Amino acid sequence: MKISEYLLKEVKHIWDKYIDHPFVKEIGNGSLPKEKFKAYLIQDYLYLKEYSKVFCMGVVKAKTMDEMRFFYKSIKGTMEDETAVHIEYLKKFGIKEIEIESMDMELVTTSYISYMQALSLTGDLEDIVATTLPCTWSYNYIGKYLKDKYADCLEDNYYRAWIDTYASEGYSKFTDEWIDYIDDICSDITDEKKEKIKDIFIKSSLYELQFWDMAYKSLD
Repeated sequence: MKISEYLLKEVKHIWDKYIDHPFVKEIGNGSLPKEKFKAYLIQDYLYLKEYSKVFCMGVVKAKTMDEMRFFYKSIKGTMEDETAVHIEYLKKFGIKEIEIESMDMELVTTSYISYMQALSLTGDLEDIVATTLPCTWSYNYIGKYLKDKYADCLEDNYYRAWIDTYASEGYSKFTDEWIDYIDDICSDITDEKKEKIKDIFIKSSLYELQFWDMAYKSLD
């Protein structure tokens, strides 16, 4: 069994909570209050800014030019492509990108980022991939689910651009490249290392769930 298949099996019960989460379901049917979405976008933008720095440590610790390019591509993809949908929505709310930089992170955002950045500093490439992959992979998992589940009612959905981004062919390709990468670099790891990778992957998946909880409870 590939490490990616093993990890997905271990977190499937957590990821199923994502697609059943009221925040995610209300994005899908278009009923999510826009103020909640705005609060989420701000936190996610701040998260992605710091998340990109974890990939920067991947560049530092990479052993080959190909690996350096791989991590660099992820930095660029996160900072330019993924944040683009956030910026466009925030413009509709009258919020400029520069204004977000000075906003405060919620506790969950800070804790999640601190966990990943600590691992990137003290761990190896396998640890870096294990802690970042749940974000990339689960958003693709959610995006494709919503695109299929609500296919007949997306035309006038305010959140269609968000759903389209994470269900897109480009984002799916990006996700698949990361899945292939973790399968490659973890193909010969010890059982002890496999358990560590699993623990990291589960913790990041739980942080993702906490992030959805935080997003839905905002402004309550």
